[in-house]
Amino acid sequence: MAAPTSDRLILPRYRRDPEGTHPPLDSAGYRSTSLRHPQQPLVLLPQQLTEVTGPLLGPGRLGELDNDLTRQHAGEPVGQRIIVHGRLLDGDGRPIPDSLVEVWQANASGRYKHIVDNWPGALDPNFDGLGRTITDDQGHYEFTTIRPGAYPWKNHDNAWRPAHIHFSVFGAAFTQRLVTQMYFPDDPLFYQDPIFNSVPDEKARQRMISRYDHSHTVESWALAFEFDIVVRGREASVFENEEEDT
Repeated sequence: MAAPTSDRLILPRYRRDPEGTHPPLDSAGYRSTSLRHPQQPLVLLPQQLTEVTGPLLGPGRLGELDNDLTRQHAGEPVGQRIIVHGRLLDGDGRPIPDSLVEVWQANASGRYKHIVDNWPGALDPNFDGLGRTITDDQGHYEFTTIRPGAYPWKNHDNAWRPAHIHFSVFGAAFTQRLVTQMYFPDDPLFYQDPIFNSVPDEKARQRMISRYDHSHTVESWALAFEFDIVVRGREASVFENEEEDT
């Protein structure tokens, strides 16, 4: 059988997300964007054969505890246990199955296990803050973790980041990677966070906030938060470093 070629394969076309869904690459209040945003006009590259036939990571490559950040060490981590769950969907509401979802986060004191994070929040020897899982056939994912704490940063005077969890998701192929952040309801630090507020559209900002889900809690063990991720369309999640169409 001849190898598939782009002239025999109908390549996908994706609708453009509404204006204001994603933050501008150079956001005035977010200081570091001025140092790293592109200085030249962006070039839009259409989907090619690689993007629709590239490999994905299967479940055989994951460890048993990769999606349970509370059991990756001999001891219990400090903090409030939470279950974070949701679905990975495309712009038409269809599930994206067998896709790798990764998370990274600070610990309960708001400190990352990272060499450059040296503010005086306590390190937790039983918490690395890293996890990954594969979506099921309906696009569901789930993590058990610790609710992260807020932490200071040097963007502006007395700046604190709201508690959040970073997500990396993939579309139909390994080359289709997007990164977003999940926040928690009613955080008092939203008003002064330039990353959260760099998203122009209020409805899009609200899609970065998880929903408390009492039905998914585990009695006497963990609270639960639901966070769906939509990769395209009117209900698209907000993604970092989203390239503007040219």
